[in-house]
Amino acid sequence: MNNTSLGLPRRLEPGVRSPAQSRTAFVQHPPGAPLPSESDVRELVAAIVDGVIGQEPYRTDDTASNPAPAPSAPSIPADVGGKGSKIAIGADHGGYPLKERLLFRLREVGFEVIDCGTDSSEAVDYPVFAAAVARKVADGSCTWGIIVDGAGIGSAMVANKVPGVRAALCYDISTARNSREHNHANVLTLGAALVGDGLAWQIVQEWLAVEWGGDRHARRVAMIMDLEQEYSTR
Repeated sequence: MNNTSLGLPRRLEPGVRSPAQSRTAFVQHPPGAPLPSESDVRELVAAIVDGVIGQEPYRTDDTASNPAPAPSAPSIPADVGGKGSKIAIGADHGGYPLKERLLFRLREVGFEVIDCGTDSSEAVDYPVFAAAVARKVADGSCTWGIIVDGAGIGSAMVANKVPGVRAALCYDISTARNSREHNHANVLTLGAALVGDGLAWQIVQEWLAVEWGGDRHARRVAMIMDLEQEYSTR
């Protein structure tokens, strides 16, 4: 066991400069003096590397010995009844490519997903597919709904016309968390033109994983549902 393995400074051999001495020798170069030698440059590079990655040696076999973990499904909140819960997903032509990627990822990690269309990038009307997803949630066929269009705004408007649906347009992790914890959202809308594939998947994971907060939020969500009931009976 040497000093390096104990986290102690390396012992310098006679005539060998410390990293700090190497940096000083290279930076403080008086006019007219000879240029640094190759060994000086190597010492400087070693000093910089030591400062960036510390004393641990760089291992080229890290990827092989520590493979990236396989994707896993988000934990299921207690308020939705377990892993058997279904997800309805739909999109218009602008959201179709992202919808397909999310559909694949959700099934890959074990969710049962109902695809409500569309099935290509050919121009279609977003209200048709937003309503199809919202109805699946409203009638209890699915616990959650995810709708993707260009901006996510129109689909949220459509979904919220269906009684029992609380759709939220989310564009980052914070809005995803807030919509579930505070507003008990059961439909997520995404704007494919506003978020990239990676962020969209992170939003979906967070949205599915966050539990409904209840408590003081329950009273406020109940007020939303009372308002819906008031106008649906007129």
